[in-house]
Amino acid sequence: MTESTVGEGDGRGRPPSGSALDLLRIVRINEEIKRVVAVAFKINIMALNAIFLAKRAGNAALGFGVLSNELRVFSKDLHESMMTLTRLIHESVAEVSVILQESRQDELFRRTAAEVPDDARLAAVLERRAARHAECAQRIAALRRELRMAVEDAARLVELGGVLAKSAKIEAAYGAGFAASLGQVSGEFDGIVEEIRSSLDKLRHSSFFGGSA
Repeated sequence: MTESTVGEGDGRGRPPSGSALDLLRIVRINEEIKRVVAVAFKINIMALNAIFLAKRAGNAALGFGVLSNELRVFSKDLHESMMTLTRLIHESVAEVSVILQESRQDELFRRTAAEVPDDARLAAVLERRAARHAECAQRIAALRRELRMAVEDAARLVELGGVLAKSAKIEAAYGAGFAASLGQVSGEFDGIVEEIRSSLDKLRHSSFFGGSA
């Protein structure tokens, strides 16, 4: 089944289309972004705990401590990246909502125009509305491109986070008596980064960008 046939009815058994479907896709993107933001916050807390643990381990965990600090920086960068995505999502919702509202009014204008086809003033109104719709469509297209680029930037950032997490797992093995504790923390880092990567993969393949999810 496709995106337009599963759980996307309009209340009368009909799937949404056009701007309504775009709005639904944007909402789904936003939900995924919120999940990433929550996970990024967890990384920040975990990184702080890992830094304290590395200090307790002393010289044996110097490398682990450095990587833990880098993971904390990563979590902050990821949070900022998600805030950029959230801003673009809100702008996209605003633009799509305008088109939905205007489309309902257009239907009334079209019906009136069909009844009085020679009304010059009504024709002028329809022409102005068409021009406004074209401008709005251009803004949505620009936002769509900007949003996709922001998602790709976030995905590249997460790849860096993955490298840091795997490097932390290697450093944990040199933690002497703290190796087990350090290994557990680094394993949690790795799992969370993979969770974020999964969320971003969903965003990258969203049908809002022409994907299939």
